[in-house]
Amino acid sequence: MTTVAEPAEDLSVHNGLTEITRFAGVGTAVSATSYSQSELLEILDVADPKIRSVFLNSTIDRRFLTLPPESPGGGRVSEPQGDLLDKHKRIAVDMGCRALEACLKSAGATLSDLRHLCCVTSTGFLTPGLSALIIREMGIDPHCSRSDIVGMGCNAGLNALNVVSGWSAAHPGELGVVLCSEACSAAYALDGTMRTAVVNSLFGDGSAALAVISGDRRVPGPRVLKFASYIITDAVDAMRYDWDRDQDRFSFFLDPQIPYVVGAHAEIVVDRLLSGTGLRRSDIGHWLVHSGGKKVVDAVVVNLGLSRYDVRHTTGVLRDYGNLSSGSFLFSYERLADEDVARPGDYGVLMTMGPGSTIEMALIQW
Repeated sequence: MTTVAEPAEDLSVHNGLTEITRFAGVGTAVSATSYSQSELLEILDVADPKIRSVFLNSTIDRRFLTLPPESPGGGRVSEPQGDLLDKHKRIAVDMGCRALEACLKSAGATLSDLRHLCCVTSTGFLTPGLSALIIREMGIDPHCSRSDIVGMGCNAGLNALNVVSGWSAAHPGELGVVLCSEACSAAYALDGTMRTAVVNSLFGDGSAALAVISGDRRVPGPRVLKFASYIITDAVDAMRYDWDRDQDRFSFFLDPQIPYVVGAHAEIVVDRLLSGTGLRRSDIGHWLVHSGGKKVVDAVVVNLGLSRYDVRHTTGVLRDYGNLSSGSFLFSYERLADEDVARPGDYGVLMTMGPGSTIEMALIQW
């Protein structure tokens, strides 16, 4: 393998930083109730064979969701936007608190150790944001600094990691946490259209937290070496969450061509990520790709020349949880950490995709 002697040194010079951020712990949480795709089709009374096939051919077995209550005549009806915002607040805070607790336990830390909390969400709008609500709910020191990333979509977990890595490098020895909490149940519509069916067949509720710290070489987790970003400006409107005037609520839209568009541009970003490191794609031992859906994962695999083994955690998370939006890649990282196959010196690539249309990547090393 041809590498530079110390890629992290190149990164520190590039960023003007002398401290390297390391992963210290990870934790996840989901909402209370899960459903198989077949169960959802019956509960939602979906009869259209084309829509049923979207659900049943998704490679998703189960998802955690908080469905609308049953109507007096049976069945489920769309909730008004105000009720959905309330649902988002309730579920995102609950899952977020549990994921944060699990993350700190994994890191061998307590709430009193937390110095910065960055919360990510795209499935509801809150002011004050999730960070303030979770700090209050958990009794975290009110001096804890915080940030909120809202509305960036499924890619936003890596945007947050970039922000917190910078904070961590400037505050060596202090603990920061990236917390992605996505109550995708709060973005559901029930209108019988194919646009809605694609969304309803894919997303699930989930929260994931990642603890990071710099300046402590005893931390066994991988260190963050480099980030790369790319916005496919010609496809800005291909993924969007905007106001649906017909339903008087927010609604998510996915262009059917977006998996292929993302896949076709993935090489550009990974080549930029590895540029100047002396690394080739074949030197990357671990790939943690956002569980965006079967077609987008397939497109990434084909365009980057990956194997099914390379994306085993990505497809496993998709199978067991669906698309968890911004936190999906951390669910995959948790599985890799539990697998305990990464060895000192191994390299990994984290990849997320979302509205913009945006591809984000990070290079890490154990």
